[in-house]
Amino acid sequence: MEKKLYLILIVCLLFALGGCNWAGTQQEQDQESFEKKGKLVIGGKDFTEQSILLLLTSIYLNENGYEVEVINRMKSNDLREALINGQIDFYWEYTGTALMLFLNEKGESDPDQAYRKVKELDELNHIEWLNKTDFNNTYAILMTNELSKELGVQTISDLAKYINNGSRINFASETEFYDRDDGLKGLQSFYKFEIPRSDVLTMDSGLTYNALREGQAEIIVGFETDGSNQELELFKLEDDQSFFPAYNAAPVVRKDVLAAHKDLAYLLNHIADRLDTETMMKLNYSVDIEQKNILEVCRTWLKGEGLIH
Repeated sequence: MEKKLYLILIVCLLFALGGCNWAGTQQEQDQESFEKKGKLVIGGKDFTEQSILLLLTSIYLNENGYEVEVINRMKSNDLREALINGQIDFYWEYTGTALMLFLNEKGESDPDQAYRKVKELDELNHIEWLNKTDFNNTYAILMTNELSKELGVQTISDLAKYINNGSRINFASETEFYDRDDGLKGLQSFYKFEIPRSDVLTMDSGLTYNALREGQAEIIVGFETDGSNQELELFKLEDDQSFFPAYNAAPVVRKDVLAAHKDLAYLLNHIADRLDTETMMKLNYSVDIEQKNILEVCRTWLKGEGLIH
């Protein structure tokens, strides 16, 4: 789940690109309003879901009187450093990523416990975790509904039993997942099974779905909110022994930024409180699978939620 400041885009400039306008047909924001509320710099990671979160936030804050600049396509470590150093004001982070990557803690499979823990620990770093979303972008072990029924495999424990009984199955894994302790190595150790290396295909993130679609693999790793899950009608094996940690997203803001902008937490929580797994999967699907314009997808959702006109 990500060189410093890869791409700097000022919202007002993006409004003019490609005939697409983040603010749509609404009247221009009054310059005095921008001066009153000030400028915010938001960071984002290099995958579709983060781009969606970045645009949803930028559009909404812009229409509520803020001048917004976004810094996109960053790695997790660079985002965290930029936040602490004051190069950005906030970004959307995942609980599991922060716990394990930044705070050197074990991941928590319970979303509420993970959120409480990361929120408490980051208080010491003068960082505030606002409301967490109800979508958990954790790893998912996936196969087709048809194969799940055929094999009688509905949980990861079922998969372990199937393999331990001598059956073979081709598994497509993103390269990082194959080597991580919270990836395939740890999963196999935890559930006490082993897929032979010759039966594992490693590839870039996102290509696992193509491997399944083209019959190169029967089971793959993905993320719970991926749009391809909806397209391919995939079955997610239940993590019945709770191996995978929770990765719920939340706006992560420096406390000095919140102190300077009294309505910021209120506005960001308006977005966070409306995002669940089904919603995020649909938004990802619209952009990744249906190839819809990401700016229009974000504006349509915000309008549907009554957050903009």
